[in-house]
Amino acid sequence: MKILTVVGARPQFIKAAAVSRVIRDKHAGRVQEVIVHTGQHHDENMSQVFFDQLDIPRPDFNLEIAGGGHGQMTGRMLEAIEEVILSEKPDCVLVYGDTNSTLAGALAASKLHVPVAHVEAGLRSFNMRMPEEINRILTDRVSSLLFCPTETAVRNLRNEGVEKGVHQVGDVMYDVALYYGDRARSESKILDSLSLKEKGFALATCHRAENTDDLRNLEQILSALSEIHSAHLPVVLSLHPRTRKKVEDFGFGKLLTSLIVTEPLSFLDMIALEQAAKVILTDSGGVQKEAFFHGVPCVTMREETEWTETVDSGWNTLAGADAAKIREAVLNLFHDGCTAKSRQPYGEGASAEATVNCILQS
Repeated sequence: MKILTVVGARPQFIKAAAVSRVIRDKHAGRVQEVIVHTGQHHDENMSQVFFDQLDIPRPDFNLEIAGGGHGQMTGRMLEAIEEVILSEKPDCVLVYGDTNSTLAGALAASKLHVPVAHVEAGLRSFNMRMPEEINRILTDRVSSLLFCPTETAVRNLRNEGVEKGVHQVGDVMYDVALYYGDRARSESKILDSLSLKEKGFALATCHRAENTDDLRNLEQILSALSEIHSAHLPVVLSLHPRTRKKVEDFGFGKLLTSLIVTEPLSFLDMIALEQAAKVILTDSGGVQKEAFFHGVPCVTMREETEWTETVDSGWNTLAGADAAKIREAVLNLFHDGCTAKSRQPYGEGASAEATVNCILQS
């Protein structure tokens, strides 16, 4: 069997690492994987270093498509991926998550009548203003195999009338968290290089368009981080390139001066900081889950989350892009502590193997 895997962004590299390892280690003679990197994340610390640290095979195709609007980017990817599919003739196209790369891969395959397998199917924020929500819904609609990380995801699909080809396999990101957690603690030197003490800082990320492209939202978030840093504990902000550009465009540079600002972090450095942080503030779906996996309280700077289990269990607080609510959520954690439940709704760390087995049996 030949599987063509489409990736393009940090969360997809992480998920693909787990599945690719199962293919190499357990099905090397039976499965050929062809990896296509769209180039959506082309920054060194958001792309190549992830392939290196996660031991992902070098991509067979690097399309180098980045920048531009959603339509332009998706269209260029769709055209390029279609050419790869026509030349490689895979039995299945495997896509991950909810990016433009995901949608382009799914559309290209479905139009050529090649089965689509979607890892992380069934997630819903129920916010159609999010480009990711549109990508998720459309990808699920054209997928033959839908790999759901949770019961909630299965239920979301059922409510939309989608039941055929649905498999609850758990979350491949949990596989990765278990596999690389100890390695990050032993190999990363990021705490020393930033002069940080364990549980003595907050870690923050902000990259979603709904926050970065909205002047008020971005100002509220940066103001909250700045105040937390000045009044409570140091805040490390891993600054996404798009966010940095918007900070410059809106003239918010002064709000960064009190923070510990880093370039996008390598995989192991990011995991090391997540494990050592006292609290994580983010608008990233992946980072919310990583916080949950590592037992670190999280404040999500959005009004909703696809990962409702993290909120239900008490590990995650939704604060929106509201400076007062963000500060209040952090202060509540400091004063009351985290009373989260020790519940694991994301499988037992064998999701990648279950995913590959389902593909082989289909």
